[in-house]
Order: sequence, then structure tokens, then C-alpha cells
Amino acid sequence: MPPPRYQVTEAGRRAWESQDTAVPADYRLILWLLEFHGNDTTTEAFRRFPENLLVEWLGEMAELGLVEPATSGPKYMPERALDPAATVSATEMMSSGGAYIAEHRLKGRRPADKSRSGIVVLIVEDDPDQLALADLRVSMAGYSVRVATSAEALTRSFAAEGPPDLLLLDVHLPDGDGFDILWKLRRHRKYATLPVILLTARSDAEDVGKGLRLGADGYVTKPYSRNLLAGVIEKVLQHVQS
Repeated sequence: MPPPRYQVTEAGRRAWESQDTAVPADYRLILWLLEFHGNDTTTEAFRRFPENLLVEWLGEMAELGLVEPATSGPKYMPERALDPAATVSATEMMSSGGAYIAEHRLKGRRPADKSRSGIVVLIVEDDPDQLALADLRVSMAGYSVRVATSAEALTRSFAAEGPPDLLLLDVHLPDGDGFDILWKLRRHRKYATLPVILLTARSDAEDVGKGLRLGADGYVTKPYSRNLLAGVIEKVLQHVQS
């Protein structure tokens, strides 16, 4: 028998968003999975936990008021087609080449109200050399860096430390696809406006268009320069260096 379907309560949402250490780390991870993947606990995302243990833990979390029986489907935005506005603005290429900006997504976006050092960029990249390079270039631009080397690590980073100020996401990951991750983020109300830049070797116009239509704020192709990447991040965040 599959585990009962649960949804996160407001108390549960506060627990994982604030990283309340009174709530066990595995519980916070489950809360995040319920938020991100929806309340169907039979899906691949939940298979890291033995079914009998997951049922027991969900029961305990319900007693604590962190989850409750699901009354509806996942709290996603209604299904919709790929972003039609991107078909025009996605073709805008920065003058230095290799970087694209979804200008329509930036309209009305308020500038980041943090200093550069206070802005957290989560880099998701499985290639060690590419990860080290991106980490170096983002750090040299003055931003704080978190790293993840897989879709699994991305999930754990969100659960343990909360969402970053900007996600720098590779498309090819050993256990996932960056396009699919982006699509899931954009379907969820909480992450519909999370700044996301795809950083990938896939430079075909079809791939660029797909990424931006799925809701990427920016698209940077490898290889790239430090100034190019810093410029895209600054543009996406609408950040002006003080």
C-alpha cells in the first residue's frame, strides 16, 4: 500500500524555510520534497527513504503539525504552454556573445537589496573543473557561493539551507536534466520568480530558445569569460554595484 498523501502545513513550511534545527534534517528534507515535487510520495524523489520508514516519519510529522492529509494536488501553478514572450526576447544576445537574457522576465523586477557579498549564488555543476571555474568566477565577482554536483545535491541544498538568491544551473547532470529542474521550479508558485541562469555547453538556437521559454532568466554558453558571466548575473539580479 502506498504511503498516505500529505501536504505541508504553514508550520512545516516555516520549519524548512528557517532551517529549524529542532526539526530533524531528514524531516526538513521530506518537507522540501513535498513542497517541490508535490504530495505524491510514490514518486522517484521519495524513494531514497524505505517505504515503511517514510510512512512512520510522515505520521510523526503529522502529529507535530508539520504536514496534514492532502486535500488537493500539488500546489503548482496551472499547466500552461512554454513562455510565448520568450520567443522574441530570447533572441537578444549580449554584445560580447554567448549570453542571452530574457528581458521580459526582468521587467518590474526590483533590484537586489543586498550587498554583493550577501547575495548567494548556488552553482549546480557536476564536472569538477567547470565547477571550480564557475566558483572562482562568481566569487571573484564578489558573490557568496554554494555548490551542488547533482540534482540530488541541489535538493538537499534547498532543504538544508533554503533557496539561494540566484541559481546557476548546468543542463547535463548525472541524475537529472537542468531543463526539467527549471520546468518544475517554474510550475511552483514559490519558485516562479527565482532568478535562474542556465550555464551549459548546449549552444544550439533550439536549446537556447527552449531554456528561455521554460523560464530561465539568462542563458550562458560554455566557454565563457568572467566578465560575461558577471554581467549576466548582475543583469538578472538588476544589481548595481555600490
